Amino acid sequence: MRKATKVVQIENLVKMANAIGTFYASFSDREAGIAGVATHISRSWDPRMRRELIAYVENGGSDLLPIVAAATRKLSPSPK
Repeated sequence: MRKATKVVQIENLVKMANAIGTFYASFSDREAGIAGVATHISRSWDPRMRRELIAYVENGGSDLLPIVAAATRKLSPSPK
């Protein structure tokens, strides 16, 4: 995969993840919102998409909403 394609892909993943996060950010219980984002991504996204998002967060990706970043850290197989 070319680097430009990979950049476009992560931009799209960030956009989709933030859209999910915007919905769950309205929950009054922040932990329930984080769990909702994590569950949605875990159940609905292809494993490759999840791996890309996890790698993005682990490498300091800063364009995600805080609720999405927190949920993504919960999906990470490595303890942080």
